[in-house]
Amino acid sequence: MSEDGSGTFEAFRRAESLVAHHRPLDALAALGPVLEAAPDAPSVQSLAGRAYLNSAQFGRAEAAFRRVLELDPTDHYAMFALGRTLQRQSRFAEALTQLRLAVAMNPLPEYQEALGEVNARIALRRDR
Repeated sequence: MSEDGSGTFEAFRRAESLVAHHRPLDALAALGPVLEAAPDAPSVQSLAGRAYLNSAQFGRAEAAFRRVLELDPTDHYAMFALGRTLQRQSRFAEALTQLRLAVAMNPLPEYQEALGEVNARIALRRDR
């Protein structure tokens, strides 16, 4: 890693590319030094959360997205991703809260679709 941080930046960019190419475990390996160098950077935690979520490491993904929200409570993507993480763990009531907040902050179609899915799951459980 270089003194000026360019090595950290390059590692971050490589991890981003690996997540985009559906290689979350390789992304986490590339992101390791970045997490050590900048553990409180919301962008780093968010990227780690995405890689954890995509590799079904839900506890770690949840922790990363919660950390992003501690650092930046207005990060609607982190709320959405936390909601998705909770949804994947069948924690629908908790997911609903996060997804509602994300939709309220930024009503993107992807967020609205996730909210609809969780609402449907909750309704199904209630009807059983």
